[in-house]
Amino acid sequence: MTAWLAGTPDEQLLREMLREVLDPELGVNIIDLGLVYGVGVTDGVARIRMTMTTPACPLNDYFEDTIRTTLWGAPGVDDVETEFVWDPVWEPGMMSDAAKALLGWRG
Repeated sequence: MTAWLAGTPDEQLLREMLREVLDPELGVNIIDLGLVYGVGVTDGVARIRMTMTTPACPLNDYFEDTIRTTLWGAPGVDDVETEFVWDPVWEPGMMSDAAKALLGWRG
């Protein structure tokens, strides 16, 4: 069973580490873009649930590899799995205020 963590130090650490993963097309991290829907750790495996800005985005492999490299070796993490989901569908309102300002989004 996966323990989806809510507010524990483990989740916070992994989320902070994921701020280093940038969308190469936008130059904004995946946390501020609102792409990460879930972070959990079970038996040493970090599981990340995330989406993309569009299902046609060609960056699945890039994100999977970059997330694995970024989280590898975090306390209690022996492996990393990334699951891409499309529900809920990402929309610009999911971005942080900082990302909206950086990208000039005024929605």
